[in-house]
Amino acid sequence: MGIEIIVVGAGVVGLAVARRLKSIGHEVLVIDRQPRAGMEVSSRNSEVVHAGLYYPAGSLRGKLCVEGRRKLLDFCDAAGVSVRKTGKLIVATTPDEVTKLDAIASSASANKAEPLQHLSGAEAQRLEPKLRCVAALLSPGTAVVDTHQLILALQADVENAGGIVAFNTSVTDIGRDDAGAFVVETKDAAGATSRMTSQRLVIAGGLGATELGAKLTYGGDYRVPRTYPAKGHYFSLSGKSPFSHLIYPVPHGAWLGIHLTLDIAGRARFGPDIEWCDEVSYAFDDDDGARRARFEAEVRRYWPGLPDRALQPDSTGVRPKIYAEAEPIADFAIHGPEQHGVDGLVALYGIESPGLTSCLAIGDYVASVLET
Repeated sequence: MGIEIIVVGAGVVGLAVARRLKSIGHEVLVIDRQPRAGMEVSSRNSEVVHAGLYYPAGSLRGKLCVEGRRKLLDFCDAAGVSVRKTGKLIVATTPDEVTKLDAIASSASANKAEPLQHLSGAEAQRLEPKLRCVAALLSPGTAVVDTHQLILALQADVENAGGIVAFNTSVTDIGRDDAGAFVVETKDAAGATSRMTSQRLVIAGGLGATELGAKLTYGGDYRVPRTYPAKGHYFSLSGKSPFSHLIYPVPHGAWLGIHLTLDIAGRARFGPDIEWCDEVSYAFDDDDGARRARFEAEVRRYWPGLPDRALQPDSTGVRPKIYAEAEPIADFAIHGPEQHGVDGLVALYGIESPGLTSCLAIGDYVASVLET
């Protein structure tokens, strides 16, 4: 079966890519190994629509986050996807953390994010009486989105435009035929195999992207980026949240700290932590209660009134990082022919936060690479 473009991966990024390609007239097939869209990285996160505060100026993370936020909010408004504009407080809990707030504000300005407001500890506490900090930044533009509604809305746009989204379809091999077309071999949930060809190929496989990309042969010294899975746990708060804003401590390296987020219904969750791992597992590990104790200690830095035993195990997610523990944070890797030398191929690696916020801008970016 010959297809113009195959997109591997039906998370928010793969669906956003397919949506954009359909909008400019291409034939698109999306395939995913799971039984439903967005079951891996896309549905296991904080659901935050980020403002673009932390990322280096000129980075794809910064550029696509700021562009993507505007596009995502407009899309959600038009599609009826639930969004809650909470705002976010980034808090310094000790005097030596205040300079980190200044650095975040400078980064946000360089990325042309919405302006931040500098607050004293007293001003922040007037907004959130239960909060303790010495200074804060207020990001009015930060929001949360119902990711499940978003995933379904993106899928509906692809299918309503005539695109096909096929589930339970695992890619077992990728090659090229004599005419230069991509040959994608797959297996379904029952073990039946199939073979299809496409003129162009987009790999948006998240946690599986490295394995997929490595199936192709490249010239020169190009190497597919390695994926380092990083697991994060979330605890939820039993009872009503005393906060109306998202609360983030200042970040430490690649980790944004144990932050408080609110979902569309106002339920509070805390996390994620970061646990570098060799294999992908969504099991919630805290048999001895040590993880809960660490969470409680981190949360009490900015909410000293957290009641004992108020945190309940909630969920986990695994992020597809392309840098190892203690290495510098890597930018999004969106590799086209300029990087790997293969015409018609775009492969995405390391699309973690702010990938959800950036998904529509990533879709535009990938389409522009394919069109050149």
